[in-house]
Amino acid sequence: MIYPEQMRAARALLGINQSELAALAGVGVATVKRIEVGSGEIRGAAQTNWKIQTALEKAGVSFIDAGDDAGPGVRLKTPPKY
Repeated sequence: MIYPEQMRAARALLGINQSELAALAGVGVATVKRIEVGSGEIRGAAQTNWKIQTALEKAGVSFIDAGDDAGPGVRLKTPPKY
């Protein structure tokens, strides 16, 4: 399960907006906006959350779980090619 903060950070790393993420995940833009407004665990349909997480992972993002000394995060699987 990912957090809204991770979604926002993942989009920033990929340089995509909410509409582009919605298209990649096959969900509505309003759904992405609603989820990103929150904090903490994402609420809503598990299938929707899975679609968004999977789309971000396919686009090149790796999600980092929270540990004892740090919160959850994201990073690119491979450096972007400029």
